[in-house]
Amino acid sequence: MNIDWTLILSALGLALVIEGIPYFIFADRMPRVLRTLAEQPPRNLRILGLTAAILGLLVIWLARSLH
Repeated sequence: MNIDWTLILSALGLALVIEGIPYFIFADRMPRVLRTLAEQPPRNLRILGLTAAILGLLVIWLARSLH
């Protein structure tokens, strides 16, 4: 198996761009959002993380199936 480092670095870069957009656009609201997240019980955070991971996998699957 050959690792495509270009693809991996591109995906990492895209993830950083997507993660950075809310901080840039909503800089005044982000501290409140982060406090709200910090106050959530671990179970809710796990569900949120699992949901995000599943949605990410579905997007990857969809993108690869369109190729």
